[in-house]
Amino acid sequence: MFKASHVCGLFLFFFLLALCGPAVAGHKERPPKKGILLVAFGTTVPEARSALDHIGEKAAQRFSGLEIRWAYSSRIVREKLAAQGQHFDSPAMALARMMDDGFTHVAVQSLHTIPGEEFHALKQTVDAFSGLPKGMDSLVLGLPLLAEPDDVETCAKAIYASLPPERKKSEAVILMGHGTHHPANIYYPGLQYSLNRLDPLVLVGTVEGTPSLDDVRQALKKSAVSKVYLLPFMAVAGDHALNDMAGDEDDSWKSLLTTDGLTCVPVLRGTAQIPAFVDLWLDHLQAALERLP
Repeated sequence: MFKASHVCGLFLFFFLLALCGPAVAGHKERPPKKGILLVAFGTTVPEARSALDHIGEKAAQRFSGLEIRWAYSSRIVREKLAAQGQHFDSPAMALARMMDDGFTHVAVQSLHTIPGEEFHALKQTVDAFSGLPKGMDSLVLGLPLLAEPDDVETCAKAIYASLPPERKKSEAVILMGHGTHHPANIYYPGLQYSLNRLDPLVLVGTVEGTPSLDDVRQALKKSAVSKVYLLPFMAVAGDHALNDMAGDEDDSWKSLLTTDGLTCVPVLRGTAQIPAFVDLWLDHLQAALERLP
């Protein structure tokens, strides 16, 4: 004879089976649908958008057959573009749309340079969407350009290989990074360390972090350099590159270095336009896709 405890146990088992059964069955019946979400900080400069288009085209070639969607992580950029009639989703909105459109497996690829505040905010969004009821079966996040020690070495070599061909060995190259108060700012001096072994006249500065432009100016004063090339170390040659780096205002990098007696040659080209950097981002995306079940 069954004891009361046995009856209760069987009742609970069949009750849970009835609850989970339809959900499990529906889950199995849903056809798998993989997709990619590329997430950039964004840009309000129309000419700079071509750099992001370039990485999108390369991603489509390398991962043919997978639908690719876009999101901008910067709210300010999205709002400015919306005022101009151009609409870009936030990462959360883009993921919500993909969930509603039946995507079951999604790789989100960060197109940020370092794992700073923008990347970690994106990670929180991805984590929040993971495991939602009736959501995606699997959601993974690809690393930014600089994330692991090997990335720093690879990136330094990519920089060295993509220097302006007309630049002479006695001339300096200054890379403008964004910089941040986030601990991930350490990647910039780390990159400088790797560059020093390749070419000590290739210098890294940042707008909002360390090394600063003052650090770069001090380094230049110790050399016999008379000419410098200014390059953005950002995915796009956007507002920072056009104004803070190459602008005619008194406080731009070009103007300040010119007052130091240097001839400045700005090169307005984002890293997303250079194949070696694009390959590094797409390698991270490949690794993310391989983590999808």
